Amino acid sequence: MLVGFKAQNHVQQTSARGARDDVDDRGTRWEDFNVWNAEFGPFTLDAAAAPHNAKVKTYYTREDNGLERSWAGFKVWCNPPYSDLGAWLQKAWSEWGSTHGIVMLVPANRVEQKWWQEWVEPFRDYPGSALRVRFLPGRLRFDRPGVEIGPKGDRPPFGCALLIWEDPASIRSGSEEEHRA
Repeated sequence: MLVGFKAQNHVQQTSARGARDDVDDRGTRWEDFNVWNAEFGPFTLDAAAAPHNAKVKTYYTREDNGLERSWAGFKVWCNPPYSDLGAWLQKAWSEWGSTHGIVMLVPANRVEQKWWQEWVEPFRDYPGSALRVRFLPGRLRFDRPGVEIGPKGDRPPFGCALLIWEDPASIRSGSEEEHRA
């Protein structure tokens, strides 16, 4: 019985004091990014990066704060910190209309959480929708600074999904715009 259950991030993603840098700093591997860049790009902004894991020339670091900077005019790649996904989804919706599209890599094991239920589920995969969800097979590997990868790899205890907002210029229906406010 789930009475009183409160959804929360996995212990590998937060500590008692909040987000853990050693977990939030998971860079997308070039092997994966190159496939998605070929399919959805070319990306012109990495909205949540660090100098050691940025995937395109223009990127926002934690200090730049991609949640406060404009994404207008860019084709956006975003592998956000998983400790604050709701804020990144809200930002994506608020910026989507001024971009050339957004692709975001998120954990796929949290569809019951508030950020998914408010920002993804009501808008995904219906005819004319700007937002598509692609659940990725297996568990991705990530690049993490200072971590030596063993023979079995360095995979998180969850699968991932791509959230894909089409280029607004290619969308004929404006129904998502109501949600962007």
